[in-house]
Amino acid sequence: MAIDYVKRPGGPASARGGNDGRGPAVSLEKLSTQAPGLVNLYKSARVSLEKAGLEGQRAAVYLVLDRSGSMRPYYKNGTVQHLAEQTLGLSANLDDDGTVPVVFFSTEVDGIAELGLDDYHGRIDALHEKLGHMGRTNYHLAMQAVIDHYAASGADDPGLVIFQTDGGPTSRAAAEHVLCTAARLPLFWQFVGFGDTGSKQFDFLRKLDDLPVPGKRMVDNAGFFPAGPDPRALSDDALYQHLMSEFPSWLTAARRAGVLGPA
Repeated sequence: MAIDYVKRPGGPASARGGNDGRGPAVSLEKLSTQAPGLVNLYKSARVSLEKAGLEGQRAAVYLVLDRSGSMRPYYKNGTVQHLAEQTLGLSANLDDDGTVPVVFFSTEVDGIAELGLDDYHGRIDALHEKLGHMGRTNYHLAMQAVIDHYAASGADDPGLVIFQTDGGPTSRAAAEHVLCTAARLPLFWQFVGFGDTGSKQFDFLRKLDDLPVPGKRMVDNAGFFPAGPDPRALSDDALYQHLMSEFPSWLTAARRAGVLGPA
């Protein structure tokens, strides 16, 4: 397993504080200085958070990226890099650490890195090229890597995991088991599908989205939406609306179940 992870000083903001109710975690002034190319994404994300009633919410944002062989075109044409930048724009509203942990996976966890406001231009492509062979699709190993990272961070705030894939996992039972077990943790898994929206490859993700509560898991801790065969054609506003479609209801349910503390 290739690892390209360098911990930044201070750790994640979610380990240092909670929802302070004071608007975005990173100020527009700071973002404009550090990452002016992300300003429009940051503003679009803020609008979606406000519409969802999450202004001032704090969360640690993770990005999980599929490196199975069929993903090659999406790396080559910049689609994966674009999603990473969209994720960073969202994270700047939620986490003042200014970084997003990124987990690359295929047959195994191919690598773990960080995406920061001061180092994001072309970073996904550069990391991807260093990771070598693109294998099969094993969700559960990538999910466990996120769980381990979150636990080690000492975070107090919830985690929002943007989990991108273009197909179902090789081991479906393992993926379902990890998701159901993780329902007792303060992590929400937002799956994003790249590819034909009607593809049977996404049937398993639809199943995960609809797993019964409490029959299979204590809270509904996952959502899924297909971004289509050309995800870059989806507007930033639309993407953020999808990302916020189930996260707010999970926050409420998780607090009611004692998975999260009071707001």
